[in-house]
Amino acid sequence: QVQLVESGGGLVQPGESLRLSCVVSGSISGLYSMGWYRRAPGKQRELVAGISRSGSTKYVASVKGRFTISIDRTKNTLYLQMNTLKPEDTAVYYCNGDPPFLSTPWGQGTQVTVSS
Repeated sequence: QVQLVESGGGLVQPGESLRLSCVVSGSISGLYSMGWYRRAPGKQRELVAGISRSGSTKYVASVKGRFTISIDRTKNTLYLQMNTLKPEDTAVYYCNGDPPFLSTPWGQGTQVTVSS
């Protein structure tokens, strides 16, 4: 079973940065497009950043220019560099395939809180 383990979240002030990591078991990250998702309180989970097998990236409009998704396939680790964080970025962040892996449970996510 593929496992997804997110880390790197925390409490930061607006304008600060965080780098999230997602360790994916096995080598699945080398075969599939991957993404970062987030669920803010009272909202549906949304895909905020994705990276394809070819390395192309996509971002939801609200994070363009601030977030950067990358992957180290040798380490089976997905990253999300989050700069110039805003209060509206507050959410639990999850990694998964894009689209989400079939038959793979979501990880516990990592909480990002942006507050002054």
